[in-house]
Amino acid sequence: MRFLTAGESHGKALVVIIEGLPAGVKISEEYINYRLALRQKGYGRGGRMQIETDTAELLAGAIKGESIGSPLAFSIKNRDHKRWESVFTGGNLGEVTIDSDPALKKLNAKVIKPRPGHADLAGAMKYGFSNLRPVIERASARETAARVLAGAVGQLLLKELGIETFSRVMAIGTAVDNSAYTNWDQEVLDNSPLRVLGDPKPMMEEIDKAKASGDSLGGVVEIKVTGLIPGLGSYVHWDKRLDGQLAGAVMSVPAIKGVEIGSGFDLAKLSGSKAHDEIGYNDSYYRYTNRAGGIEGGISTGEDIIVRAAMKPIPTLYKPLKTVELHTHKEAEASVERSDTCAVSAAAIVVEAMVAWIVAQNVLEKFGNDSLADLKNNVAKYLARLEEI
Repeated sequence: MRFLTAGESHGKALVVIIEGLPAGVKISEEYINYRLALRQKGYGRGGRMQIETDTAELLAGAIKGESIGSPLAFSIKNRDHKRWESVFTGGNLGEVTIDSDPALKKLNAKVIKPRPGHADLAGAMKYGFSNLRPVIERASARETAARVLAGAVGQLLLKELGIETFSRVMAIGTAVDNSAYTNWDQEVLDNSPLRVLGDPKPMMEEIDKAKASGDSLGGVVEIKVTGLIPGLGSYVHWDKRLDGQLAGAVMSVPAIKGVEIGSGFDLAKLSGSKAHDEIGYNDSYYRYTNRAGGIEGGISTGEDIIVRAAMKPIPTLYKPLKTVELHTHKEAEASVERSDTCAVSAAAIVVEAMVAWIVAQNVLEKFGNDSLADLKNNVAKYLARLEEI
């Protein structure tokens, strides 16, 4: 199973094509749109979230609400495109010309001041652009809406097997949520202004300070996957290792600069006798602890998968950093695009989507992807075999 996305930040729409989903999976547009709405929530988000109301339109791949085994196609319209239409067509809008309208003229002006921390300069160098606009449009985190859509389809598949995913914000700036979180409450998380289980006020205060000074904040998110089937992934080849696939998928999310699984970096501080999860048996195998985060040797153990990701502060600042202009190489302040002060809560939803997608991929690789009925039968036979070990 794989997915492709297309579309620009201010283009007509984002497009998602999903290939390899089994026939017979109920495609709930209500659930997909709910996940899209969660990505747009969060204290510290910018003005774009007041413009867009992301809604997925199913174009192909399902009949009467069920997948038919052929590629699924979706679109998410960009409501803000109308204002940006001339940038993409190069033409005027009716009687209004680009030269006569100051707002249109500003939108169509060349962007030549690369923003530190963004793909602007590296992208222009790679693809040979003299205008940074094409880089800005595709490298934008707006594309993550398409990933959340694909991840939601993966989550719908996993739910059929009793596998659930959760996401929470652990920290924003120096503010940390130290609440007990052994029992993650999905309703509490979804209704929190910052996707935390504890008091969000300390984090909100950090965001307010950053916004007042024209700055931005990053943080740490955590994903949990429950109901796992042991045996997903493989130790046979490097690219088949489940932890490697998860790390790669999570690191591909814009602004994510660090990933750990289980106790991660803290394991480096422990002796071997304290770092590893001892094994017990009570009708089935289990671990006394879960420092490995549900993965050993690149294979799922059946314990909860735990993934954490560190998000850097958003590099578009209303207090611009120093840069140099393209071609002239003159010192300048970086260009300013509409942006968020903090998008860590949104990142949690995006990272959760990518984790769900990788788990769903591995489920299908092991058990087949022709039909949901065959998939469930194969899983049941496999679990019965495990009882003999």
